[in-house]
This record gives sequence, structure tokens and C-alpha cells, in this order.
Amino acid sequence: MKLPLVVAILSIAAPVAALAGPASDAVKFFYVPEVKFEADAQYRDRFTEPVTKLFDLNDQAAKKDPDQVACIDFDPGLDAQDFDQKTLSKTLKLSEKVDGDSAEVTASFDLFPEGDDTGREMHWTLKKIDGKWKIADIASKTSDWTLSKLECVAGQSPE
Repeated sequence: MKLPLVVAILSIAAPVAALAGPASDAVKFFYVPEVKFEADAQYRDRFTEPVTKLFDLNDQAAKKDPDQVACIDFDPGLDAQDFDQKTLSKTLKLSEKVDGDSAEVTASFDLFPEGDDTGREMHWTLKKIDGKWKIADIASKTSDWTLSKLECVAGQSPE
């Protein structure tokens, strides 16, 4: 009786774990067991420039006018605002390409169990700094944008 339960659990967890490696683990952290907002200050140590500069500007904009949406009004790792955690966790697939102290991790997943425009493909660029993988950039292949190229003028002081 216990064997079918173990097989069922492993078949659910296997798609994420099968392709995970050290760089993928740094990305997986933001998706499971629950999605985490990358721009949150508590995760800042997991990133490096150029993304940290955008996050700092986002923080300044939020502090300057707390009643307004700051520069980042969506979850960069999802390329969306809304999602179903169960679907995302079930469909998440990670693959990585490592070249020395640089890596690219591709995360593909669905936001919802059905519907058009639910699939996402995100490319995370990482650098190994002091032995730890840090995220340098996130790009959406689905919507064709790169986080480091987004502008955040709300947090900048006029010159």
C-alpha cells in the first residue's frame, strides 16, 4: 500500500528535482514551495548588479510615494501578477547551462491549469560570487523583456 503513495509523491516532485543543480537551486527558491517576490528587500543578497540597481530604485519610489505602485508592478520571475501555486509547482521545469562562474537557468511553467497565455519561459542569468550563485538578470522569452533594461524613473531624483 505504501509503495504507490511513494511513487505518486516522487512523480510529482521529479520534474523539478530531475534537472536541478546548484544554479537551478538559486532560481527554484523563488518558485517553490511558494512564489517569492524577487524585489523584496529580504532577498536582495541573492542578486547582483544590474538588477540590484533597479530594485534600489523601486525601493526609493515606494518610499517616496507609498500609496502609488512603484516601478515593479508584477512578479519578474513569473512575468505576471496572478498565478495558481499548485499549477506552477506541478509544471515547473528547470534546466541550467553552466560555464565557469556564469550560468543560465531556464524556468518553464504554467500559471494556470488552462487557458491561453498561461505558459511562461523565463531565463535567469547567474554569476558565482564568493562561491554562491547570485542572480544578475531575469528575462522573459514569453513577453520579450529583460529586467535590467526596464526603466524606473519614479525612484530617481530630478537632476
